[in-house]
Amino acid sequence: MHAESDQRRQLSAFLRSRRERLTPAEVGLPQTGRRRTPGLRREELALLAGISATWYTYLEQGRKIRASEQVLNALAAALRLDRHERGHLLQLAGHASALAAEEREPLTAEAGAVPQLLQPNPAYIIGGNYDVLSHNQAAEELFPRLITEADRPANFVRWVFLEPAARDVLVDWEPEARGLLGRLRTLAARHHGDPRYTRLIEELHEGSPQVRDWWPQYEVQDRHSGRKRLRRPRRGVVAYAYTAFHLAEQPEQTLVVYVDSGEPSDRGAAGM
Repeated sequence: MHAESDQRRQLSAFLRSRRERLTPAEVGLPQTGRRRTPGLRREELALLAGISATWYTYLEQGRKIRASEQVLNALAAALRLDRHERGHLLQLAGHASALAAEEREPLTAEAGAVPQLLQPNPAYIIGGNYDVLSHNQAAEELFPRLITEADRPANFVRWVFLEPAARDVLVDWEPEARGLLGRLRTLAARHHGDPRYTRLIEELHEGSPQVRDWWPQYEVQDRHSGRKRLRRPRRGVVAYAYTAFHLAEQPEQTLVVYVDSGEPSDRGAAGM
């Protein structure tokens, strides 16, 4: 227990030291008023990382909580840690096994903060393999149980095919799922042999009979904007328009923003 407490203290000191070495100007935040302490405020860092300010405060205070690898990677990006510092952060937080894993798609702190700025409109950023790299609370409410696992990023394709709630939320589940699988196949072809894609595809084949049936049909699609019909608690079926924006420096990373289209919910939906 003493060793665990000491590790939490080290994690606290490390996070505080890296937060204090950054200035608002360095991360694109406005300078507001006089500051009693150096560097970023805790709430500013939490905003950049897309996490709760209260939760981050608990982490930096050394409380007995466990941070997921997804959250730690978001903090590493917001703090602009290099590869060695990121590895040290993961190790202090009890994710030593992650050090040997392949590097995940990098997401800049500035890009990662965008979904929070778009609240209350549901918004998220996905990587090439549909890992959810950043999201806001509205997106988590729109797609229940999308963000559930502590040891790996949420993944939109995994949610659609392997999460039972998806079939209730997505009114037009089959055409949506088929189109999504075609887009995953298109992207996987560009990254032949990449373990992020091969492991995901293997997992989908193991868990979904639809993937096993549809994959040999070799359907391919590109990402695009469109419309969806989603079932919401207390509102019933709601039609949403969504727009996909490709990040300039990482064109396979996509910001997706949803807006209630105001159209009758019984109209057809297009792909994602």
